[in-house]
Amino acid sequence: MPILAVSDLTVQRGATKILDRITWQVARGEHWVILGANGSGKTSLLRALTGYLTPSAGRIELLGKTYGATDWRELRQRVGLVSSAVRQEIPDGEPALETIVSGRLAMIAFWGAMTEGDRRRGLRLLRRMECRALADRPWLFLSQGERQRLLIGRALMARPPLLILDEPCAGLDPAAREHFLQFLQRLAGGKNAPTLVLVTHHVEEILPVFSHVLILQAGRVVACGRRKTVLTSSVLSGAFQAPIRLQRRDGRYTIQLLQETRGLM
Repeated sequence: MPILAVSDLTVQRGATKILDRITWQVARGEHWVILGANGSGKTSLLRALTGYLTPSAGRIELLGKTYGATDWRELRQRVGLVSSAVRQEIPDGEPALETIVSGRLAMIAFWGAMTEGDRRRGLRLLRRMECRALADRPWLFLSQGERQRLLIGRALMARPPLLILDEPCAGLDPAAREHFLQFLQRLAGGKNAPTLVLVTHHVEEILPVFSHVLILQAGRVVACGRRKTVLTSSVLSGAFQAPIRLQRRDGRYTIQLLQETRGLM
């Protein structure tokens, strides 16, 4: 059984098709990247998968349960989500350990008494996130990279089989981004790692651990499959509407624009 199965997913508002017949499956043991330019439909796809955007047609199955036939609010707790929307809601004064533990019930702003079991698991996750020394540090005094690690730990508190990372490197400077990506590579390659789905529009963030890529353009699937097969210069040129040369070195990617776009300096 796939962890996630999407069939002919369509989201239409008025005459505009936001998503157009998306078909996609995620199996256990795979790690995926959703890649596309701004406006390609990446965020809309995530909102549909997590129940915040109602499809016009098609089918979504998550962990064997079908959208519309299952209480998606309950099922949503089985999906870990790291996004800027969550990051902005964490209280400034909340200590890192409480932020981690709050993920067990997907609550924002931890309240109530922390059980000893939750505390032990929270501390284990802090170590796994390489943030054990930050247990008592308030959210306000954490770096952006530290916050992203804590949000991953928070998402893992509920032991989700699927973890979605929605542009987790946004706002990080180049050094912090690379430190975070190296951490993500270690996390994904570790024991009992959840299936990862990374949403980005930067090929530089595609790590060797990601086995598959879904590429969107104007709400449609441009390419879908194994990274080594679908991630090509020609596919990216079509997806980003620009002549692109994809380059690979030491398992990582960069792109080169082959000519300047007219009208731009």
